[in-house]
Amino acid sequence: MSLPVLTAVTGAVWESELVGALAASDHGLTVVRRCVDLADLLSVASTGTARAVLLSADLRRLDRESVSRLTSAGVAVVGLVDPGDADSERRLRQLGVRHVLPADSGVALIAAAVVEAVGGAPGGRRTPEDVGDPRAALPDLGDPEPPVVPTAGPGTVVAVWGPTGAPGRTTVAVGLADEAARLGVGSLLIDADVYGGTVGQVLGLLDESPGLAAAARQAGNGTLDVTSLARLARSVRPSLRVLTGSTRADRWPELRPSSLEVVLEAARQLASFTVVDCGFCLEQDEEVSYDSVAPRRNAATVATLAEADVVLCVSGADPVSLQRTVRALAELRELLPEVGPRVVVNRVRKIVVPGNPRREIAAALERFANVSTATYLPQDVEAADSALATGRTLADVSPKSRLRLALRELAAELGGADVPVRGRRRQR
Repeated sequence: MSLPVLTAVTGAVWESELVGALAASDHGLTVVRRCVDLADLLSVASTGTARAVLLSADLRRLDRESVSRLTSAGVAVVGLVDPGDADSERRLRQLGVRHVLPADSGVALIAAAVVEAVGGAPGGRRTPEDVGDPRAALPDLGDPEPPVVPTAGPGTVVAVWGPTGAPGRTTVAVGLADEAARLGVGSLLIDADVYGGTVGQVLGLLDESPGLAAAARQAGNGTLDVTSLARLARSVRPSLRVLTGSTRADRWPELRPSSLEVVLEAARQLASFTVVDCGFCLEQDEEVSYDSVAPRRNAATVATLAEADVVLCVSGADPVSLQRTVRALAELRELLPEVGPRVVVNRVRKIVVPGNPRREIAAALERFANVSTATYLPQDVEAADSALATGRTLADVSPKSRLRLALRELAAELGGADVPVRGRRRQR
C-alpha cells in the first residue's frame, strides 16, 4: 500500500518535476496534497491523512516547534535542498529534521528516505531490512556535524525545582552556580521560571532583554549554536555566565519546550555545570481547554526536568512547605516516573519544628514521601537579606555564612569539584 505524502516547498523549480516523477513511478509514495504554506501544512497534518512530508528549508515561518508538531501528529519530515546548499541543509538539521537530501537525489533515494523516516516516526513501524527493502539502498545520512565546543565533554544540567510558596529555589540556584564557579567549574545559570524570573534582579543585572527568550527564539529558527549562546549569556565573572529570564509572566509562550531542549543541549557544550531555575507548577490543565494542539505554560518546566541530569526539589522546613513538597513529589512521580529528584530542605531552623529539626523532617519525608535521604540548608536571614539588598551572592557578602558553606558543599558534590579547607583543597 502506498504511503500518503505531503509536499511543502516554496518556489523551487524542482517541486513540480518531483511530484510528477512520484506520480509516474511505483516507489510506494502517493502525494495527497501540495501545501501552499506552513499553516496549510499543519492543518492537513493534524487530520491524519498523511504519513510524511517533503519540505524545503525556505518554507516561510518554519521553525523547530513546527517540526515538533508535525512529528507529534505522526507525520515524518524529510527535507529537500538545492544541490550544494549547505546552509539550508544545516538549518533543517538544526530544526530537528534528521533526513535531509539534495533535491536531485532521484525518486528511488527520496522514497527510501521517506520510508526510513516513517519507520522512525511516532506510530511508525520498522520492518526487517533485506535486499527487497528500499531502505537498503539508502546511504547513511548521519547526524549533523557537532559544533566546536569549548568544554572537554558534555556538561551536567541541574534543574532546581520545588513547590509553590517561595521555598528558596532562586537562592539555591544562584548559590549553586556561584559556588561551582568559585571552585573552578565553568558554570552557566539559566532563569527558566515561566511565572516571572528573578535571577537577574537577585544578581543586580537590571537588563530588560531576557537572554533565555532570545536563545529560545534562535533555537526555534535553527540558528542557535554554542557561540551565539555564549554571546547571549552575560559573564558575571570568568567562570560564571548568566542567561537571564523574563520578569513578565505573560511572556511564557516564548519558552517552547522544543526550543528549550536545544538551549540545554548547547548549554552542555558551553559550560561544565549548568543550573536551571525552574517554575514551580507542573499542571497540564491547558490541554483540557483546547481541541487542538495549544501552547502549554508549564511545558518548559516539564521539559527541563525531563532533560536534566539532576533534579533538586527545594522545600521549606515548615509544616506547610513540607506538605506541599510531599504533594509535589507525588505529582512529579506521576508525570515523569523516570525522574528521581533529590530533596533539598531549605531554611532549617528549630522554631517551626519541635525537637531535632533534621530528625523530625527526615521522619516526615520518609513516612509521607518515601524519601530516605535529603540535603539540609540552614536558615541565615541576615546573610540572605544582605545579599539580596546589594545584588550580590552569599560568598560576596558573608563568606562564613552557614548557608553559604552548605551550598558550597552541595555545589562541589554535584560539580565534581574539590572544597578548599584552610588554604588547601580537600579531595572529594
